[in-house]
Amino acid sequence: MSVDDRFTRAFDTASSDFDRLAVHLWNPIGVATAAAAAPTPGNRVLDACCGAGASAKPAARLVGPTGHVDAIDLSTALIGELARSATDLPQLHTHVADATEWPNDGYDVVQAALGIFFFPDMSAGTRHLITRARPGGRVGFTIWRRGAMEVAGEHLRAAIAEVTGTPTPTRPNHPINDLNHSQAFHAWLLEQGLEQVSVVEHEHRLSLNPDLAWLIITGSGFVAALAELAPSDIDAVRECYIESLARAGVTELDATTLIGVGTRPVAAGPDNAPSPPIRR
Repeated sequence: MSVDDRFTRAFDTASSDFDRLAVHLWNPIGVATAAAAAPTPGNRVLDACCGAGASAKPAARLVGPTGHVDAIDLSTALIGELARSATDLPQLHTHVADATEWPNDGYDVVQAALGIFFFPDMSAGTRHLITRARPGGRVGFTIWRRGAMEVAGEHLRAAIAEVTGTPTPTRPNHPINDLNHSQAFHAWLLEQGLEQVSVVEHEHRLSLNPDLAWLIITGSGFVAALAELAPSDIDAVRECYIESLARAGVTELDATTLIGVGTRPVAAGPDNAPSPPIRR
């Protein structure tokens, strides 16, 4: 089982814009994720679907020089961005790897900010990550709250349809659509095997101008929708998209997330047996 190649290619393509968007979007969410997962000095942390390090770098600062953070992502370009920007954090180790197949375990903290919904099988991939934590270890996952980012997606799909002369596609059905409010996410995390689960809403809103509105497309997973378009069509989509937002009076984008944190059970049994230490 591996993460959808479409998104890997999209994030490789968007790596520079992904990094430019970080100050507005990814970094505040990543800092909040690491704060909720709460690694402490000396901890070993797995940051899955790390992107350019929005949550991995805060985690590395929290664990300090005696800690260890493995940051993994399938995007070679984003891992490269992270490696270049984290030279002051020798405790942070970058890997191009599939989170759903990562073999190491025994981590004090496992976290994934805005990544689990890219897994082909979201539940199976999430359960695998939970097993990477030691028994009693903390696990944190961040997803979009219902309604977050949806306005950008709706206007982008309409703009592509207008430029290409095709019907406006509906939003794809996805398990996340049933989980993106606090109670449902809480219940789902319990079903995946976590204990002592809590879910907090991290409110975040972006004031839009034309440049930032388009950067949200080219610096995120939305860029995958542009992959099959000619450069001239992409320019036309940008113009149509910006005009559509203006006509609708959209000046702000909801980017609120849900951060769910729990612990891996300490129950006896082979699946929860203590893991050997991670080699550093």
